[in-house]
Amino acid sequence: MNKALLPLVVSFALAGLIGCTDSQTQQSATPNAVTAEASTTTVAEKLTFNQYSQQFIDELWVLSPTWALYRGKHVNDGYLEIPNKAGRDKTLAFVKHQQTALAQFDPQSLSANELIDYRLLTNLMESMQWDIIRFKGWQWDPSNYNVAGGFAQIINEDFAPLDERLISVIARLENVPAYYDAARNNINDPTLEHTQLAIMQNQGAFSVLSDALVLQVADSGLSTDQKALFSQRFDAAIVAIKQHIEWLTALEAKLAENGARDFRIGETLYEEKFAFDIQSGMTAKQLYNKAVADKNHVQQEMAIITDTIWSKYIDTPKPADERQAIRQLIDVLSSKHVKRENFVAEVRKQIPQLIQFVNDKQLVTLDPNKPLIVRETPEYMRGFAGASISAPGPYDQGGNTYYNVSPLDDMSDESAESYLREYNHWILQVLNIHEAIPGHYTQLVFSNQSPSLVKSLFGNGAMIEGWAVYTERMMLEEGYGNFEPEMWLMYYKWNLRVICNTILDYNIQVNGMGEQEVLDLLENEAFQQRAEAEGKWRRATLSQVQLTSYYAGYREIYDFREQRKAKQGEDFDLKQFHEQFLSYGSAPVKFIKQLMTDK
Repeated sequence: MNKALLPLVVSFALAGLIGCTDSQTQQSATPNAVTAEASTTTVAEKLTFNQYSQQFIDELWVLSPTWALYRGKHVNDGYLEIPNKAGRDKTLAFVKHQQTALAQFDPQSLSANELIDYRLLTNLMESMQWDIIRFKGWQWDPSNYNVAGGFAQIINEDFAPLDERLISVIARLENVPAYYDAARNNINDPTLEHTQLAIMQNQGAFSVLSDALVLQVADSGLSTDQKALFSQRFDAAIVAIKQHIEWLTALEAKLAENGARDFRIGETLYEEKFAFDIQSGMTAKQLYNKAVADKNHVQQEMAIITDTIWSKYIDTPKPADERQAIRQLIDVLSSKHVKRENFVAEVRKQIPQLIQFVNDKQLVTLDPNKPLIVRETPEYMRGFAGASISAPGPYDQGGNTYYNVSPLDDMSDESAESYLREYNHWILQVLNIHEAIPGHYTQLVFSNQSPSLVKSLFGNGAMIEGWAVYTERMMLEEGYGNFEPEMWLMYYKWNLRVICNTILDYNIQVNGMGEQEVLDLLENEAFQQRAEAEGKWRRATLSQVQLTSYYAGYREIYDFREQRKAKQGEDFDLKQFHEQFLSYGSAPVKFIKQLMTDK
C-alpha cells in the first residue's frame, strides 16, 4: 500500500486547511499575498496560466501553512490552525475566489501540460468544497483531529537549525488547547470506528510531545525566557491532549452503548468521492465489475501454478477443488518467513538487493543522493497500515524519505505468526518492491523533480498507488525471483488482494457487506491470513475509495504500457517508458497517457 503515507498526510493537511481562521491567515500572510477577497476580474489578462498556478500555490500556503509544512514549504511552521467554523468559511471563500480565477482561462488556449494542471486545480477546488459542504468528515470523523503530525515534521526533519525549529515548536504549542476545543465543538454524530482510531492516534501524540523533546529544549541554545515559555505551553498542550482523549473515551463508551453512525457512506457519496479521488474515467461501479472479472482470471492462473508444483511440496493427492488446493499449497509455503524480532531488520536488508537488481536491469534511474531510511513506524502513525512511505515534498528534495515499518512487538504470538505468514519469504519482497524500490519511493523522487509543481504537490492517489502495484509485476517479468513459480504464485496472491481491495471497498461502502463476508472473501477467495483479513476490514471501516486506487491505477498503467509496446515494437524501451511516464509528476494516468501520446 500504502501506502505511501499520502492519505494520512492529506488528512492532516485538509484538517488544518479547513480550520484556518481570518486571524490565522493574516499572521501567516506575506505582504504580496493575494487574499480571497481580491478582485479576479482581469486575472487572465494579467497572468499567464503558469504565473497563475504559482500564485494559486502561494495563496494556498498562506491559507494553510500546515499543508505547506507537509509539502516541505516553510511558510509559517509555528502556526497551528484552529479547525473552527471561521476556518471553514475562509476555505470556502478561497475556493470561490480560485474558481472565479480559473473560469477566466480558456482551456482551448492552454498547452496539453497546462490543461492537465488546470484540470487538477479545478478538481482540487471542487473536492475541497465538497468535503466541507457535502461529505462533512470534519463532523463525524474524530480522527481528523491530531496535532502530532505537524510537530513531528518540525522536530524530525533537519530543514533548519534545531534552535530555529524549536522556536517554531514553541509558537505552535500555543494553539493546542484551542485546537482541541474546536475539535470537540465540531464532532457531531461520529462513527464508533473513527472515534476509537482518534483515541489511539492521539495517545501516540505523546511519543512526539515527549520527555525527549523536553530534554532537547533544555539542552538547546534557547534563552531562559524561551525555555520557560516552552515549559508553560508544553504542559498546557499535554493537559489539552489528555482532556481530549478522556472526552473521546467517554464518547466511545456512549456510542458503544447507544449505537453510532454507520461508517458506510452509501452509493451516492461513494461515487462522488471516487470521481474526485481517482479521476479514472470510469465510475466506481464499472471499476468494481472489472475487478470481479480479473479476480476470476487470476485465480485460474494460480490454479495452473498449483498444479505444476503441487508434488514438490505435498505428498497427498491434490484436492479436486482448485481453491482448496491453492489455499493448501499457500499454507505450506507461507511457513517460510522471517522471525518476528527480525522483521524490520529483514526489510532493511532487502533494500540494497532491490537497488542492485533495478540498476543491473536498467529499469529506471535511481538517485543515490536521495536517502531512503527504513525506520519503525512512529507511534502516532500506527494503527492504519503496517508499512508506508513518508516522503519529502518538492520544496525539500534533499530531505529524508522514510520507509515506515511497524514492528510486531505488541502482537500476540498467534497474531504475529499469522502476520508473518501473510508477509512470508516471497511476499515480503513484493511488499518492499511496492513501498520502496522501484515503487513509492522511486515514483515520489521523480514526482518532486517534475517541472510542474501542481502535479507534484496535488498528486493523484490512483497514479501513485497504481505505479507501486505496476512495479511488482514489472519486476517479476524482468526476472526478479528468477521466474520461480513460488514467487509468481505469491505475487498472484498479492495481486489478488489488490483486486479484492476494490471489490470489498465497494461492497462494504455501497452494498453493506459485513465483517464475516469480508473475511470469507479475503481468506477463501484471496487466500489471505486471518490477521491480514481482519486488518483490511478495519482499514475499510476507516477509509473510503482509497482502497480502489491500487487496482484502478495499476490497470491503467499496465494496459497503457502494453499498448505502447504493441505500437512501437522493437523500438520500445522499458526504461525510457518508465522515466517519461514518471517525469510528469503524480498526475492522473489518463492525463499522462495524453501527454505521452501527443509527443
